[in-house]
Amino acid sequence: MKSALFSSYTVKGVTLKNRIVMSPMCMYSSHNEDGQVEDWHMTHYVSRAVGQVGLIMVEATAVQPQGRISAQDLGIWSDEHVAGFKELNRQLKAHGSATAIQLAHAGRKATVEGDIYAPSALAFNDKMKTPVAMTQEDIKETVEAFVAGAIRAKEAGFDIIELHGAHGYLINEFLSPLTNKREDAYGGSTENRYRFLREIIEAVKAVWSGPLFVRVSANDYHPEGLNAEDYVTYAAWMKEQGVDLVDVSSGAVVPAPIDVYPGYQVGFAETIKSGAGIDTGAVGLITSGLQAEEILRNGRADLIFVARELLRDPYWPRTAAKELGVEIEAPKQYERGW
Repeated sequence: MKSALFSSYTVKGVTLKNRIVMSPMCMYSSHNEDGQVEDWHMTHYVSRAVGQVGLIMVEATAVQPQGRISAQDLGIWSDEHVAGFKELNRQLKAHGSATAIQLAHAGRKATVEGDIYAPSALAFNDKMKTPVAMTQEDIKETVEAFVAGAIRAKEAGFDIIELHGAHGYLINEFLSPLTNKREDAYGGSTENRYRFLREIIEAVKAVWSGPLFVRVSANDYHPEGLNAEDYVTYAAWMKEQGVDLVDVSSGAVVPAPIDVYPGYQVGFAETIKSGAGIDTGAVGLITSGLQAEEILRNGRADLIFVARELLRDPYWPRTAAKELGVEIEAPKQYERGW
């Protein structure tokens, strides 16, 4: 029987050779604090392409300097960043992986020097800075920064763009009533809280015709926050705007305990997929081929985003294939040991 995990997936002319996605994970390795791709990034990402991951998604990449989670984050706020990403794309595609980049702004969770920005002047906790509440001009400039990042991503050769709307970063802060206390057109109602993301999607799609994903935190783990049913509404609007897939994570918009167990976020992906009729990616303690196969065969998600397991095992696709009794092609150089 053909494996679902090792079947291809095509979206807007981009074909992934399997359903395995390297989930974006910050490396904090731009050691000159200039946002540039360094040797570590080349080694880290290309080794997973050699390991036969279908889609390599580059970590949260800041569209503005003050939007970095840390000063060592990758950036795409300058034309000077394009060359490094172009070379990374060349090497990844040489090993058969499709490529994506996650465009991001950390909002109130930025830890860089100077002012940081958020929809409302609320600190994440008592150890972090209180952000400056964004003016409408700040919002406009940030939307334009996402657009400029998309243009540079296209020039660098990425196949797919993902907008980072999860984990308590800026887009997520606008979406959640826990962090958005605005009383203007960008706050209050569900539709108003979505407006910032709506404007980003609309503006990015004006310059980007390729596949567009959005990562979300589908549960705030707070009684006054959002849950997966709320994100069905948001995902339906994303689908209307032409978003191709929702990458479903959860948490981190406010400090909150999370009951973590294998596949603990998969149900959120399933709820959004069935409720909004949009493709989803599942993530969260997915560690085995059998587990991934079950998610796909039961129609709970369309792609499997693998994070920490790919840190432990760069060749996890081979591990999963052996578990499922599937033969996958080895890199020519590794055939003797495959």
